[in-house]
Amino acid sequence: MRRIRAAAVGAVTLSFALTAAACGGGSAGTGGTNEEPETLTYWASNQGANLEVDKKVLRPELDKFEKRTDIEVKLEVIPWGDLLNRILTATTSGQGPDVLNIGNTWSASLQSSGALLPWDAKNFKAIGGKDRFVESALGSTGVQSQDPAAVPLYSMAYALYYNKKMFADAGIKKPPATWEEMAEVGKKLSRNGKWGLGAEGSNLSNNIHQVFVLGKQHGADFFTPDGKADFTSDGAVAAVKQYVDLMAKDKVIAPGNAEYAKNQSLSDFAKDKTAMVLWQTASATFKAQGMDDDEWGVAPAPVRSGKPGPGRAPNSMVAGINMAVFKNTKNIDGAKKFVKFMTSDEEQVILNKAYGSIPPVKAAQQNPAFSTPALVVLRETLATSAAALPQVPEESQFETVVGTAVKELFADAAAGRPVTTESVRTKLEKAQQQMPEK
Repeated sequence: MRRIRAAAVGAVTLSFALTAAACGGGSAGTGGTNEEPETLTYWASNQGANLEVDKKVLRPELDKFEKRTDIEVKLEVIPWGDLLNRILTATTSGQGPDVLNIGNTWSASLQSSGALLPWDAKNFKAIGGKDRFVESALGSTGVQSQDPAAVPLYSMAYALYYNKKMFADAGIKKPPATWEEMAEVGKKLSRNGKWGLGAEGSNLSNNIHQVFVLGKQHGADFFTPDGKADFTSDGAVAAVKQYVDLMAKDKVIAPGNAEYAKNQSLSDFAKDKTAMVLWQTASATFKAQGMDDDEWGVAPAPVRSGKPGPGRAPNSMVAGINMAVFKNTKNIDGAKKFVKFMTSDEEQVILNKAYGSIPPVKAAQQNPAFSTPALVVLRETLATSAAALPQVPEESQFETVVGTAVKELFADAAAGRPVTTESVRTKLEKAQQQMPEK
């Protein structure tokens, strides 16, 4: 997901919403008929530095679509903190958009609602075919044994962004490649009111993204092969403790970061208050914050040892935005035309270039615009060392309950309370108890 603000919805509420949605859900549709739609409603996710940036990026493209099809697209850009709740309300009420963006990590959870159009072979053919899309992006579109619930729109990966001047002033010649090096470098940079690493301790989704990757590096998946929650394994506990210890023990993250949830860590980075940040495709935000491209560098996110890769060495989750259609829309043919337009080679280059993301469409990804040093790191991470978050219906609940546990542990660290293996395990046991039994 992009601009990873917390999807703050309780597990009980989410479970109820998804169950209720299976009974109805879908979109009320808009003007015209399915054969001759006059208007479509589109909920876009906030990808830019603010909502106005998104409108400036999207409106010219939507106008282009209208000229080609005579279908007007009514746009609403929704902040990340509101998006999942808005979608869940739409699935239960039946009063939603025709087309919408979803965080790719929500795909399986929303798929289980029954409210989204399944992308079977016929529907994929209508937008040019499934084989146009990169395999890693398709891996985060829903449960693998079912037709995808959405189509990839923007692909992203985590990388380590570092402030070149702060590194030079501290005599550090290269970014850390392992977590041990991260702690060492971070301590050298954490002085005189400045800090080594930024974090978003109150951002549930960001917490999950980081501890999921660390969990994979410790041999933990957070779910068993049959889909049962498994939050208290030794590997899961070690992963959560290692992440929070960057503040609690290593002291390379400022205590105030425990309250961050709305990209404050990026603002600190741009203001030379923090030397490093782990983020998805941050270049556009840095530019909006007044930072020149030559002021920062980008490197693969750390691993425990060796080089990033599959197995126990992934260094990112497969991040991105998918595009979905409410299956009960009255304008389903128009909606598919719009998805085809937004995922066309031409639009994929325009939109992903504007947002600093990677096109999930193969042909567009080969455009020279995506060969900059920063984007090459992200592209190679997606291709070789990114792992998809569990594609299970309970994934959104996982983000909420485990993300909250990590948030509470950061609060403990910020307050000077000890963060021990036992306290981490206790928090994760509480989180697991909030998950539905299989």
